[in-house]
Amino acid sequence: MTVRHFTPEGMLQPVPYHHVAVGTGTKQVHVSGQVARRADGTPVAPGDLAGQVAQALRNTEIGLAGAGASFADVLRLTFYVTRWSPEKIGDFMAGVEAVAHEIGLRLPMPPASLIGVDHLFEPDVLVEVEATALLD
Repeated sequence: MTVRHFTPEGMLQPVPYHHVAVGTGTKQVHVSGQVARRADGTPVAPGDLAGQVAQALRNTEIGLAGAGASFADVLRLTFYVTRWSPEKIGDFMAGVEAVAHEIGLRLPMPPASLIGVDHLFEPDVLVEVEATALLD
C-alpha cells in the first residue's frame, strides 16, 4: 500500500495537515471515534483538551495497529471538538505534537477536518478522533 500526502501549490499554506492524500491498495480500515478513555473506561485528562487529544490519538493508533495499519497508512483524520473556538487551536495542537512521535504520526498530518460540536456522548469528553486508512 502506498499513501502519498501533499499540498499542491496554490492551496492554503501553512496548515497543520496536508490537503491531499492519494492511496493505492485494496483494504480499507476505518477506526471509529476514539476518545480519552483507557481500555477499562477510565477517563484520561478530564477538562484538558491537549491531554484528551493525545489520548484519543493513542487509542486511534491502537485501533490501526489491530488492523495491521499505522498512521503512515492513514488517508484522513476527522476530529470532533466540543465547544470549539479558534482560541483552542494552541491546546489542540499541543496534544497532537505531544504524542506525534510516540504514535508515528507525521507532521504535517494527513488530510484532516476539525469539526466543532456542542457535545459528545458524555459531558467530560472534549474530543473524538476518527481515522480512515488503506492497506494492500
